[in-house]
Amino acid sequence: MEVVTSITNVEFGKMINAAANALQNNADKINKLNVFPVPDGDTGTNMTLSMASGAEYERKEEDITIGALAKATSKGLLMGARGNSGVILSQIFRGFASVVEGKTTLTARDFADALMGGAETAYKAVMKPTEGTILTVIREAAAAANQAAKEHDDVVIVAKAAFDASEKALASTPDLLPVLKEVGVVDSGGQGLVIVLEAFYAVLSGQEVGETEVDNAGLEAMIKELHNAGVQGAINPADIEYGYCTEIMVDIAQGTTYDHPFVYDEFYDHLAGLGDSLLVINDDEVVKVHVHTENPGEVINWGTHFGSLRKVKVDNMRDQQAEAAAAAQATATPVKKAKPAVDLAVITIASGQGVKDLFESAGATIVLDGVQAPSTQDLVEAVKESGAKAAIILPNDSNIFMAADQAVDVLDIPTMVVRTRTIQQGLTSLVLGYEPSGELTEISAAMTAALGDVVSGALTTSVRDTTLSGLEIHDGDAIGLLDGKITVAVKDNDIQQAAKDLLQQMLDEDSEIVTIIFGEQMDEKGAQALADAVLEINEDVEIEIHDGGQPLYPYLISVE
Repeated sequence: MEVVTSITNVEFGKMINAAANALQNNADKINKLNVFPVPDGDTGTNMTLSMASGAEYERKEEDITIGALAKATSKGLLMGARGNSGVILSQIFRGFASVVEGKTTLTARDFADALMGGAETAYKAVMKPTEGTILTVIREAAAAANQAAKEHDDVVIVAKAAFDASEKALASTPDLLPVLKEVGVVDSGGQGLVIVLEAFYAVLSGQEVGETEVDNAGLEAMIKELHNAGVQGAINPADIEYGYCTEIMVDIAQGTTYDHPFVYDEFYDHLAGLGDSLLVINDDEVVKVHVHTENPGEVINWGTHFGSLRKVKVDNMRDQQAEAAAAAQATATPVKKAKPAVDLAVITIASGQGVKDLFESAGATIVLDGVQAPSTQDLVEAVKESGAKAAIILPNDSNIFMAADQAVDVLDIPTMVVRTRTIQQGLTSLVLGYEPSGELTEISAAMTAALGDVVSGALTTSVRDTTLSGLEIHDGDAIGLLDGKITVAVKDNDIQQAAKDLLQQMLDEDSEIVTIIFGEQMDEKGAQALADAVLEINEDVEIEIHDGGQPLYPYLISVE
């Protein structure tokens, strides 16, 4: 076989578009690897839509050098990133693009270095990297490519080494992440990355890869078919280890205090030792920092060595948390809020017209449709559309957290994410914690504090056989999720019985308010029967019933 010593812009374009096409063709396969047997597993869809955005930017880029094409791909992935898997994929390509900047072609060594850069950037993007995920797959693939490049100058050999290693790493994910082994699946995000690397190898080795441009009609059908109602675990306010939320913005290599050249790794590593929740975003001119620390002065001082401080902001989160918790506790009955003034926008995500109406009546400015997890760009455009001077994003699903965080980095107005994991948490944070006037961090803290007042329950139907946390679940069982964990399974898809069983777990003597939101599969009669069952458990609670119209989840239940 002829030795291929370089990747040109033509091959690179084919690689990116073939990867996007391969993800689309395998989206259903990836979706079925969802750990929980619920019908809204959408990792494959999220990675497909993210990669499709990267491929679109690549095709539209006028500069045909590989450095420019890789940067365009990275930008497209950033703006189109959906779900945590899509965000991590965008970070892999961000690292890849940074390594190949300025290059017109790639040697085997360049390609291996770019994959290593992708792995490094992806790990840095996650505060607490978890092995047994897509991170493990990219690290092992990059390491294999690096070793192959030491021995060969053939890019095909390097690409095959990366692909082979990614398959091996994927097979190991159940041994690294116990929940995968318990359920009997490999990591879904890792599977998506294997498909990307397989497409790269196929293009470079001259294999037939089919159409290289993503089928846009197919993407639209995919979005309509899959739904994301956002049922995840609850957030309970915990003791704050690092009490000062510190933000700085530095004009690199400017001002009288500048005495040290900016090197990202050195800059990041020092700050990482000072606290947690660290974000460091930079371009050639400016670096932005967000960190929770006990020593804000050290963060500020560190920044001055690299340039001139443009912005400094320090908030005492302990005081904010205490004040917000006291205010939330004093509110015994939810009060409907008027729509917020344009000064502060609340952007949230929901499925079902009734649920969207509930968010709007509680004060949300814009409710994005949750049929498919919104992209970074969707969130950015929603904030801009609001015309507000500041914004709060309520994801209502942990799978949207990373895209929301990236939107905050892209936006040029102050924006914060209140990390709501369920629809119920999102509504409670608005009703109990939101005030349309006040300082952004204070409002965000109050909304976050309110999350501890609600227990979230959801009912749906299992889409496969599995065993989870000792609970035997069959395809077609009615299942109940308590704060994101499956705790109930009832045969014959008996949703009413499963809901009653779940309520037994949710209610206690301190429960005051139960809210039942019935979906498009149910009616008010069934919801009223469920309300009667609630009163049999605790006759003193107040009950609210709403027609949410949400797909996939016949009941969403909250207990406060």
